Amino acid sequence: MSLIGNVIAMATAGNPALINYDMFVAAFAMLSLFYLILTAFNESFTGHPIFPVTIDLLNVIFLFCAAVAMAAELGVHSCSNDAYTLRNHLTNGSNNRAGRCREEQAATAFLWFTWALWTVSLVFSFLDARGGGVNLRGPLRRGGGRPAMSQV
Repeated sequence: MSLIGNVIAMATAGNPALINYDMFVAAFAMLSLFYLILTAFNESFTGHPIFPVTIDLLNVIFLFCAAVAMAAELGVHSCSNDAYTLRNHLTNGSNNRAGRCREEQAATAFLWFTWALWTVSLVFSFLDARGGGVNLRGPLRRGGGRPAMSQV
C-alpha cells in the first residue's frame, strides 16, 4: 500500500487508472484483513460462515487482476533504461522515472506475494466454512434427497 501511495505522491501529471486500481486493491485487502482478524478472535463477528470465504475470494480475484495487469503493463525491462521509462505510461509521470519504475516493480512483486497468501487464506476459510456446517454443495437433488434412516 505504501509503495503505491508513494507512486501516486510522486506523480507530476496524474496517474493511470491501473495505479489507482492498485491502491483500491491494497485498501480493500487491508480493510478485509481487519475484519478477518476480528472474526479469528471472536466468531460472533462473522455473521454467516460464508462471509470470510466471500471476502477471501474477492481479495484473490482483485489481487490476481492487479498483479497480472501491473506485470503486463510494466514488462521486464531495466529501470535504468531511459528510453523504456520515457515510453511506458506507468513509469513516465514523475521527475524520477527510474525510482518510480523500481517502486512499481516492487509493488508488482508484493502484489503476487499477497495474492499467494490470500489464496492460502481462501483455502483455509473454505475448509473452515465446510466444517462449520455451511452447505457449499448447493440444493439437494430432486427425487427424494437423502434416504431416511429406515431405508439404510
